Amino acid sequence: MTYSGSCFCGAIEVQAEGEPVGMGFCHCRSCRSWSGGPVNAFTLWPPAAVKVTKGADQVTSFAKTEVSDRTYCAKCGGHLMTRHPTLGVVDIFSATLPDLAFAPGLHINYAETVLPMRDGLPKFKDFPTDFGGSGEMVAE
Repeated sequence: MTYSGSCFCGAIEVQAEGEPVGMGFCHCRSCRSWSGGPVNAFTLWPPAAVKVTKGADQVTSFAKTEVSDRTYCAKCGGHLMTRHPTLGVVDIFSATLPDLAFAPGLHINYAETVLPMRDGLPKFKDFPTDFGGSGEMVAE
């Protein structure tokens, strides 16, 4: 399956092939600030599955830390994806891929939440252990 999406103005188009390796919600302050919302809905992909198919010359990025290289459109400022080189995945905002059925499986950085969500999904204090976190769970 191939999923396509674009920035806000459509100058940049991205594609993700196959299926995401994970989907969920991030509650960290950094993601909240970047997304402009109380929570970030993410989809994680292997880097080889993601490509820019139009407007690569308009892609710009900002890396606040070595963990997250956030990309966006130089023309409209629309967010595209966040590369996580130390984690080996690319996060494409769920809304950027409108044909992908968003099926979240977990919450990360839930200790920082400003929007408690009672949905029965696992809620990690920070990250699962396989992503370098404590693996500690937080109650709903």
